[in-house]
Amino acid sequence: MDLQLKDKNALVTGASRGIGLAVVEQLVAEGVRVVAVARTSTPELRDTGAFVVPADLATADGPEQAVAAALAEVGELDLLVNNVGGGDGELASGFQAIDDDTWRELFDVNYFATVRTTRAALPSLLRQGGAIVNVSSNSARVPSGGPAPYTTAKAALTALGKALAEEFGPQGVRVNTVSPGPVRTALWTDPDKYGGQLARTLGVPHEALLEGLPQQIGMLTGRLIEPAEVAALVVQLCSPLAASIVGADYLIDGGSVKTA
Repeated sequence: MDLQLKDKNALVTGASRGIGLAVVEQLVAEGVRVVAVARTSTPELRDTGAFVVPADLATADGPEQAVAAALAEVGELDLLVNNVGGGDGELASGFQAIDDDTWRELFDVNYFATVRTTRAALPSLLRQGGAIVNVSSNSARVPSGGPAPYTTAKAALTALGKALAEEFGPQGVRVNTVSPGPVRTALWTDPDKYGGQLARTLGVPHEALLEGLPQQIGMLTGRLIEPAEVAALVVQLCSPLAASIVGADYLIDGGSVKTA
């Protein structure tokens, strides 16, 4: 299917690996000119052919600088994919062990980075009648299913998508949210990140945790989600063929959230 995205201009954040890298790859394959923002460039990201902007979007001025670089490189923006986020840090030990600095860090990367990037990109997106897709998490609907700073920041991000859609939908900018369950990314697979920390806290081997996780949380597919599966949904929501999808929050979690 032709998604009618050829020659569009896109900015994708958190693009160096995982979901972000998969989104960049699929947009480029559709003929989109992509500006990929990441704290560090990787060979895999450079191989996509995207224009790479190194930036730390968790800082106050990082998003504005990244958007300025994107506008200078490709001109007006048609698409913005806010994928930056993460649950890194010592978060597996429970609420009382998490200090204020960690809360701020997690909200900066999972919420305020999107607020600031969107604010900087909106003038261009409004001129173009563009589309925004925010990558949240199914834990926004089940906040007890992960570390509180991460899940509550994602809940705020999901609510932000609804608010932006309400304000800017009538002005021609579509805003939607994609909420994945556990994806086979470094957050889960890296022994030093949340998945590895959780395994040590529970006293089980890391591989055993990953193998049993889908069944434990009720994923009907019995496996972790692949980054390319999430990227396919994101790219479809970027397409003009999805012109009447506005303010939606799409779960892609293997059926783990059981509520309607």
